[in-house]
Amino acid sequence: MTLDDRQLTETGLPPRQTGRLLLIACGALAHEILALKRGNGWDHMDLQCLPAKLHLYPEKITEAVTEAVAEHRDSYDEIFVVYADCGTGGQLQAKCAELGVEMVEGPHCYSFFEGNDRFAVQGDADMTAFFLTDFLVKQFDAFVWRPMGLDRHPELRDMIFGNYTKLVYQSQITDPALVDKARACADRLGLAFEHRHTGYGDLATALAARA
Repeated sequence: MTLDDRQLTETGLPPRQTGRLLLIACGALAHEILALKRGNGWDHMDLQCLPAKLHLYPEKITEAVTEAVAEHRDSYDEIFVVYADCGTGGQLQAKCAELGVEMVEGPHCYSFFEGNDRFAVQGDADMTAFFLTDFLVKQFDAFVWRPMGLDRHPELRDMIFGNYTKLVYQSQITDPALVDKARACADRLGLAFEHRHTGYGDLATALAARA
């Protein structure tokens, strides 16, 4: 399957309705989830991705997930939500409990890619870090530069990012070109650059538990 990152950002990815377990996920995780499915032969898992741009409006995530569960519940034996809290302030977890579906643990994808336990240990050391994943490096303009108005008002950069000290790029795949692009993103934001190859982290563990 060929994925279009713009489609994943704007409209998401519909399910193929061929499996028994439906994964309702953020579009920013599509590449990683499909790679894990292929690598492990998890053909019983179907994937539906909601638009990745919901990350810009976290108050809309819970409603979107609720609607997706309601739409597909009768077509699958099980549904698993591949979102962490993602800025919903606990609302997504509460709604998933109410709906009787499980979800990935963690405050956000940066945590579960790093590994929730390890991310918690990092604690204060990462308090002033701005994080990017593979998808967010590729979609940096769509998710950071333009939504924050920096394409129109670059003078806002120091005000918006004045309390950050570094950009941490958590890579899921090994791609020197993406590392170079992430480093360029750090330069554009005036931040120090740090690269951590996290792989799939707790995402792989969470999906394996449902295999």
